[in-house]
Amino acid sequence: MNKEEKKARGANCLNLDEFHISKEWGFVLPDPLSDLPKFYQPWMDIANSLIYLIEHHQLRYEVNNMQLLSTDFLVGYKQLRLAHMALSFITMGYVWQEGEHNTAKVLPKSLAVPFCEVSKILGLPPILVHADCVLTNWKKKDPNEEIELRNLDIIFTLPGGDSIKGFFLVTLEVELAAVQGIKAISIATEAILNRDDDSIKNALQDMAKSIRKMNHSLKKMDEHVDPDTFYGIIRLFLSGWMDNPAFPEGLLYEGVWDKPRHFSGGSAAQSSTLQSIDEFLGIRHNEESAEFLHRMRDYMPPSHKAFIQTIASGPSVREYIVLSCNLALCELYNDCIAALVDLRNYHITVVTRYITITSAKAKAEKAKQNSSVQILQKAPSALEKRGTGGSGIMCLLKSVRDSTKKVMIDKI
Repeated sequence: MNKEEKKARGANCLNLDEFHISKEWGFVLPDPLSDLPKFYQPWMDIANSLIYLIEHHQLRYEVNNMQLLSTDFLVGYKQLRLAHMALSFITMGYVWQEGEHNTAKVLPKSLAVPFCEVSKILGLPPILVHADCVLTNWKKKDPNEEIELRNLDIIFTLPGGDSIKGFFLVTLEVELAAVQGIKAISIATEAILNRDDDSIKNALQDMAKSIRKMNHSLKKMDEHVDPDTFYGIIRLFLSGWMDNPAFPEGLLYEGVWDKPRHFSGGSAAQSSTLQSIDEFLGIRHNEESAEFLHRMRDYMPPSHKAFIQTIASGPSVREYIVLSCNLALCELYNDCIAALVDLRNYHITVVTRYITITSAKAKAEKAKQNSSVQILQKAPSALEKRGTGGSGIMCLLKSVRDSTKKVMIDKI
């Protein structure tokens, strides 16, 4: 191998550490902080009291009277991630405190300025993102016990009771189930360059196993998240101000920008996991879906976005298998695709149960003017067919599933 070949090969090798991806935790932030220096106690006091403040209609009052704090005393990446998470949770509560028909159109300077400063340092937008509510929002109940749902809790919460906690933690478990598959991408990329079929075989086996484990974890939503609570309460507090009829002009970040800005709310599309798997397996989505998914990469930590882009520019496992005419590799690749189709089919089932069916039920109950159904008081009627990220949720999911099916390799 000459000097140029070594250089080209090195450019396409995926060292997970360089992308701030943990071999144990994947994209999840390992051992996140749950407290900031005392200087930032005003933020933490509000973030830790969101449920009380929202239920008693006091959050906007507290934020409006909050002191503007400098971000200069935040030290290290984990403090910045915790600050972003705290300020993002406060922001969602502030905007949606009174429901979709009495939204706050201006984020006050005391919140907007530090939130945007921290966001700029981290390369994240100033809104609650998947990296906040899932990847950073966890802690062990017993530090000496294993990472499993019964031993996990969340750091910050919003209205939704046990269901929002279950939603965040089940999604966290799905992310952790993907770790084996993420490592497989790194191994397979190196193996393709070395024409190491045995390592590619092992990596594809690990990938399929990991995707099935993700699907198994996702099925725990039924046990931990109530559909009515998710549709009527949780979705509202995760919704953003892009492609949202409640925010035709966007949200004004006082003291930062002169004009309102539009940002998408938290969405599963902001998870780096499935986008990494798609790029590795060579799945190409239609123009509309691809445009939305690519835009969601701007809502990921920049190093994770770079990982996805590096996979996309690296060697193609699908092309390698097709050209090699290796039947065993072909079958293993197709097994990965089948597992991913199963996962996406189940995701469609979840959305049908939690949004489509619940939306129809909510409409019927509203038509009967059943005032006793208080859970519908904040139900986001304008978002009935859209995801919290602003996408046409069912069309997107079916399109993504169908694109996945199409890359199955015909028998060699």
